[in-house]
Amino acid sequence: MGTGLLALLSFLPILVVMVFLVVMRWPASRAMPLSYLTSAGLALLVWKISVAQVAAASVKGLIVAASLLYIIFGAILLLNTMQESGAIRTIRDGFTSISPDRRIQVIIIAWLFGSFIEGSAGFGTPAAVAVPLLVGLGFPAMAAVVSGMIIQSTPVSFGALGTPILVGVQTGLAGDPVVADWAIAQGFVQENGDLDLYALLVQIGWRVALLHAIAGALIPLFLVSLLTRFFGPERSLRPGLQCWRFALAASLAMTVPYTLVAIFLGPEFPSLFGSLIGLAIMVTVARRGWLMPDRSNPWEFGPKDTWEPEWNGLIEVKDQTDPNQKPMPMWKAWFPYLLVAGLLVLTRLKALPFVGWLRSVKLEWKEIFGTGIAASVEPLYLPGTIFLVVSLATFALHGMTAQGYRRAWKDSVGTVCKASVALVFTVPMVQVFLNSQGGLAEYAKMPNALAEGIAQVAGGAWPLFAPLIGGFGAFVAGSNTVSNMTFSLFQFGVGQRIGVDPTWIVALQAVGGAAGNIICVHNVVAASAVVGLLGREGEVIRKTLPAFVYYALLPGALGYAIVWHSQKGWFNLGSLLAVFIWSFAIGILIKHLRADVQRER
Repeated sequence: MGTGLLALLSFLPILVVMVFLVVMRWPASRAMPLSYLTSAGLALLVWKISVAQVAAASVKGLIVAASLLYIIFGAILLLNTMQESGAIRTIRDGFTSISPDRRIQVIIIAWLFGSFIEGSAGFGTPAAVAVPLLVGLGFPAMAAVVSGMIIQSTPVSFGALGTPILVGVQTGLAGDPVVADWAIAQGFVQENGDLDLYALLVQIGWRVALLHAIAGALIPLFLVSLLTRFFGPERSLRPGLQCWRFALAASLAMTVPYTLVAIFLGPEFPSLFGSLIGLAIMVTVARRGWLMPDRSNPWEFGPKDTWEPEWNGLIEVKDQTDPNQKPMPMWKAWFPYLLVAGLLVLTRLKALPFVGWLRSVKLEWKEIFGTGIAASVEPLYLPGTIFLVVSLATFALHGMTAQGYRRAWKDSVGTVCKASVALVFTVPMVQVFLNSQGGLAEYAKMPNALAEGIAQVAGGAWPLFAPLIGGFGAFVAGSNTVSNMTFSLFQFGVGQRIGVDPTWIVALQAVGGAAGNIICVHNVVAASAVVGLLGREGEVIRKTLPAFVYYALLPGALGYAIVWHSQKGWFNLGSLLAVFIWSFAIGILIKHLRADVQRER
């Protein structure tokens, strides 16, 4: 079978998702079973892998789905616990004291606090922390989910202390003799003459950070503009654009230290340190009223009875507390989230013994059904365990009643059960797709077959497409790390084939893989489940898709300009496209701003 036809067939499971979930707006619980059947059918009939391998991949998917549901349950339980204790109300009052403006709140919580959680834990944890916090503050559930997904871009490549680079890219490149020969020739060597792979990863890491810093410059502005466009009473971009000074300052406050950390300290801490520095700067800026829009007229959502029905989730904010209960001190209300953040950092630092202790408890199934597919779970290391521990600590610290805590558990179990159907089909589909190698047809596994088909067509223009392949990998797998594992070696090889620096191509892969999290189906399902927003996953992806397209195209154009500048000069196709993309994005914003002004007149 030809490479082009094989690539088209590989694309079919994704096309099913796009058509039924995004275009026809089916809920994930209906669209994802169709995608699973498509993937399994192709694996059996075209790739001709065994029934046992399809079954093993499906079982692995169910195990991964169970891990995700465990994380989701823990996050929901913590939110419900804090609602029952009255902590959420105190936190909301605290943010109102910083700024009652919802635009400022979403930048601080989603962009900066969410980036910190991504840097410390990764793997979708920001959605489990920042999204329910936004709902607790009074955001519509869909607005919270959309906001949480849009920021799943810039910080993701260095999430979980650099895992997408240190594990994803390293696993993809390690052990390949071609990579080793090239790297040694470029001077990435240890004192004994062996390959210094970490030095190579540092080189790739700062390039990833630079591309992210440029592309991420507009993400906070995208965030507030889409918030006001889709969820504001005006349904306009204009209120979001009015926040441009604060949004751009928040971008720079995070991305400048983020890039410097990547250059001087390596890939472990850019998101973690960048977000902490950004938080310290922007909370101070907000408290002092600097760079703010009109403070006398803070922007707010319309009255709740005017919200569209699909905006609301199953989790409702409980404002009523015991009238005899004393107001909770701010430190006490924030303690659960601070404890979550602290435990996530402590249990991810390899220099401390906690990582080894927690990961020593491992449930593993090797060679499922006699295949080479294996699955494992480290229950104590999962963020869900931290959420459970913090929930119990909150019960004690906040002096909750047993009745209130039982109510939190009951509500959490009910929400997770309703979310399970979509994930039960989403993750097995991904695993069948990723484990489609080794069949009698002897084709490359589906993601590689698709990438190879695009590479043959693209030729020297490949840098423009490299981020899209990374994004495609994350869209399917739900993980920047898995996308990098799958495609890093392929991207390195294409870079060598077209005669450019392959480390830039791998960097483009990593950036695209991060951007893919913006529209990743099972991340959307997981984030929606945390706040009880079920059946609207396609609508969320439709709203976040423009941010993904921007984030995939701009780094590709920049990458093309960089890798070909020595041969074609800086005034080349890539630089022209980059200018066009920025001009187009800014032009759209200005157009909407002018239209709104004319309507007011």
